[in-house]
Amino acid sequence: MRTSIATVCLSGTLEEKMHACAEAGFDGIEIFEQDLVVCPKSPDEIRRLAAKLGLSLDLYQPFRDFEGVTEEELEANLYRAEAKFQLMRALGMDMILVCSNVGTASVDDDDVAAAQLRRLGLLAEQYGIRIAYEALAWGRFVNDFEHACRIVELADLPNVGTCLDSFHILSRNWDPAGIEDIPAGKIFFVQMADAPTMSMDILSWSRHHRLFPGEGDFELAKFMGHLVRAGYAGPVSLEIFNDVFRQSDEVRTAVDGMRSLVWLEELTSLHLQQTDPQVGNYPMQLATLPKVDQPSGFNFTEVRAENTDHIQELLYQLGFAYDGRHRTKDVQLWTQGQVRLIVNEQDAQSREPFIAALGFDVENPQSAASRALQLQARAVPRRTQANEEVLQAVSAPDSTEVFLCQATPDGTSAWTQEFSRSPELPDTTTVTFDEATELITHVDHVNLAQPWQHFDEAVLFYESTLSLQRQPSTDVPSPIGLVRSQVMRTSAGEIRLALNVAPLALEEAGAPASSYPAHIAFSCTDLIAVARKALGRGLTFLPIPANYYADLQARFRLDPSMLRTLQDYNLLYDRDEHGDFLHFYTATVGNVFFEVVERRNGYEGYGAPSAPVRLAAQYQRTER
Repeated sequence: MRTSIATVCLSGTLEEKMHACAEAGFDGIEIFEQDLVVCPKSPDEIRRLAAKLGLSLDLYQPFRDFEGVTEEELEANLYRAEAKFQLMRALGMDMILVCSNVGTASVDDDDVAAAQLRRLGLLAEQYGIRIAYEALAWGRFVNDFEHACRIVELADLPNVGTCLDSFHILSRNWDPAGIEDIPAGKIFFVQMADAPTMSMDILSWSRHHRLFPGEGDFELAKFMGHLVRAGYAGPVSLEIFNDVFRQSDEVRTAVDGMRSLVWLEELTSLHLQQTDPQVGNYPMQLATLPKVDQPSGFNFTEVRAENTDHIQELLYQLGFAYDGRHRTKDVQLWTQGQVRLIVNEQDAQSREPFIAALGFDVENPQSAASRALQLQARAVPRRTQANEEVLQAVSAPDSTEVFLCQATPDGTSAWTQEFSRSPELPDTTTVTFDEATELITHVDHVNLAQPWQHFDEAVLFYESTLSLQRQPSTDVPSPIGLVRSQVMRTSAGEIRLALNVAPLALEEAGAPASSYPAHIAFSCTDLIAVARKALGRGLTFLPIPANYYADLQARFRLDPSMLRTLQDYNLLYDRDEHGDFLHFYTATVGNVFFEVVERRNGYEGYGAPSAPVRLAAQYQRTER
């Protein structure tokens, strides 16, 4: 599948955009007219730069408000078009996008529109240029792709065809199955865009809220399936109007866009395999990625800081055992049950504690890493010495290191053999722990803060690289604004990863998104017992206000003794149709806090009603 992207998707100058597209691996680009108009380079210089970068110049766009006009207006439009054709000759381009008329159309007659489009095609023919006619969803008389195709058919010229744009079709809920009725030779170009489901006028929706494929709600694999079955084999291009993308780093945005097309290509291939056994016989060849099953669990989590003393103290208070220091690195291992937590003081100068890495158990780490790299992830360089386990790792969009570890039937991991107890243990570990004290069993979920500009990118990353499934997002109120939370998880819940958008107030205050607290939640068999032991070791719980417990009683009519126990230990509670959920939070150290949870009788949520209480309590402690 040939890939392309419109320069309007990216920030920067035309030259910067072209370099970014080449770096991301695109085959070609669409040149958005305004980008060229403001560029100091000549068309010939742009053509030579594209050749140097290995980019084809696929489409010049947009040419607006052409057809359905008076004869006088048509003559002016043809004059304007010829100037663009001469420009395209200098650029070495042979296709122009002509949008259905929005502003100047006054004649609602298909024969007139087709005759005028034919005159444009005859003029373009003199310059070796093809016309790709596109129905805009808000076109005055032509807003339906099948209508546009009928006008193209009436124009009856070999150099006049259509451009299909997923947004213009799917935003109007048109059935894309009709694409298969279009002669393949008349589909000149295809533009792909996703979008969230929104209730607003289509023009504003289109101009500000488009997303890359896989980041919105459109069924784009099904849409692509119709294109493939129609016999289309040309470029699949991205045309995304998005305020965030046009303010973000152009290379990062281009990489995100390329990831989305690689992901879409695989989804389309899988869709066709399920619906059409003739998939291998179509002109468009679809590549697939190395198949990766969903992770079977968290292999480890890692907290990094220049000074980790307070993190070590929290782990001791929660009943974790110090399992030694790495033989060649300034790294500690703390364990309890199946939880392995790395405490790392390397490469963390002046850093407060933060969640630096997540290890996932996968069936084939090499295939998983290959898949991630093909999806434009960056490999994480890792220094190893002889006899040390080689671990595959890539960087997530928020710079969290994602390690792909070999899953084992017994849950062990070979790299733990590189740790040994040092003669002098940290002061907090003078107490030994036996099996009976291991009330914490495994990592229940991890919560990571994401910059608002790159939230959709992060969701696509985890969905495409690890096959995690996105759940419905929720908005949680906090004292500094709404927090949007998106849970990514495996089918059976072995992995639960919550991605939270850091509130804009942080950015306005000059703080990065990474300063918003993230946390690791541990699952246990008896939360009250964990809380009792932790209190005995000096743990300071996040204080919960009395008003919360009064509300609990009103909602759930808890046994008075149960309510007193919850209040005594600052524990929180929730209930759904399946069961009960008990949990508590530690104080925040740097940008990290811990949560301990107990799920009873199949409770599936995360205690969402308690989240505003937690956010308010953390805010009050921060303010103090």
